[in-house]
Amino acid sequence: MTTDSFYGEVLADHNMHPLHKHELECATHCCKGLNPTCGDNISLNLNIHDGIITDGSFTGIGCAVSQASADIMLELIIGKSLDEARHYTDLFRKMIAGEASDEQIEELEEAGALHNVSKMPARVKCALLSWNTMEKLLDQEK
Repeated sequence: MTTDSFYGEVLADHNMHPLHKHELECATHCCKGLNPTCGDNISLNLNIHDGIITDGSFTGIGCAVSQASADIMLELIIGKSLDEARHYTDLFRKMIAGEASDEQIEELEEAGALHNVSKMPARVKCALLSWNTMEKLLDQEK
């Protein structure tokens, strides 16, 4: 299996069988995000306790890239501190801009599957939608 086909499988799996696409009852924090260019939208729900993201979910509609990116992001940040979530967001932005090292992409775990989006300008906003929404939510938490 080639690296590209592995990444394709990761994206397809998160798009077809998302673990975190559902309502989250009693979420402590909620934020909506919209990509006006294509109409993708997301509602991000997090439970944050003592500076740790203890649970999270999303709802909304969008392309395979935006939906898979949201699910992968939640998989990465649940159980992490707010500072760690911000760190991953910074790394993800660098990767999407084509500026991340191989080690930084590896640190992103499955989110690294979106590294080729840097070569598809029309999909950059799709991949960043959930990350931008999380950043907005965390900025409100400050």
